[in-house]
Amino acid sequence: MLLDNLSHLAAFSAVARLGSFRKAGEELSLSTSAVSYAIRNLEERLGVNLFNRTTRSVALTEAGHRLAERLQPVLHGLGDALDEMNHFRGSAAGTLRINTSRAASYLLLMPMAARFLAAYPDIRLEIGEDDSFVDIVKSGFDAGVRLLEAVPEDMVAVPIGPPLRPVVVASPAYLQGREPPKAPADLLRHECVRYRFPSGRYYKWEFEKDGENVEIDVPGRIALSDVHAEVRAACDGIGIGYVPESYVAGALASGSLVRLLDDWCPMIAGFMLYYPRQRRVSSALRAFIDMARQ
Repeated sequence: MLLDNLSHLAAFSAVARLGSFRKAGEELSLSTSAVSYAIRNLEERLGVNLFNRTTRSVALTEAGHRLAERLQPVLHGLGDALDEMNHFRGSAAGTLRINTSRAASYLLLMPMAARFLAAYPDIRLEIGEDDSFVDIVKSGFDAGVRLLEAVPEDMVAVPIGPPLRPVVVASPAYLQGREPPKAPADLLRHECVRYRFPSGRYYKWEFEKDGENVEIDVPGRIALSDVHAEVRAACDGIGIGYVPESYVAGALASGSLVRLLDDWCPMIAGFMLYYPRQRRVSSALRAFIDMARQ
């Protein structure tokens, strides 16, 4: 029962966690019909229904909830046991799933992806980009990458990548006929390009100078949820932008954008890679951390 149903149990766990036969199939590299067969076979063997199915949703039954709760630590333990065998291989192996913001993916993860995969040919890397808060354990990720302020308190956080510097920028066309801001409070008299989180909350611009910290809820008639779009809006003269310096290096060099409030924009801590405190670090994740910290 244990060995011949292990794949069926893995399929059940994936559907329970993701709430979708299709998504579970994508994660397990199986067809949706194969996942459905595995669940149906498991239910027949157990003699209970594990899911309530409709044409639009999949939900766990009470029995399904109980099995999912008991099964999760068992499957994690099996994964850890198999991963320990990598110590005898002499190289890291397995699948590494990382959830990250789009900014962290663009600035940090994608620039090192080719080098990482070349160095570890037995590792599969899956990067999920999502600017909303994601429970990495529930969503099946090994680790997440966010700024420190967004890392859950119960996680182990490891600094990776260089420090970052947010900058205030505007196009010469926008500044023509306008008085450039000399202090953060002056932004309240300008059009600004606002960033909107998936939750609907707007990002408040943060500044620091000589120990003074200022937070401004800037005005602006345009709000975007992508940093590249923010840069484009600033270049088009729609308003003043506030973005990581790496995103606008080319525009600053070409003169398409100019810096503002430069002395109010210090370096900040870079991205943090985080993972559950109680989970053993896999060889694939350890290899990634080591490379990122270089």
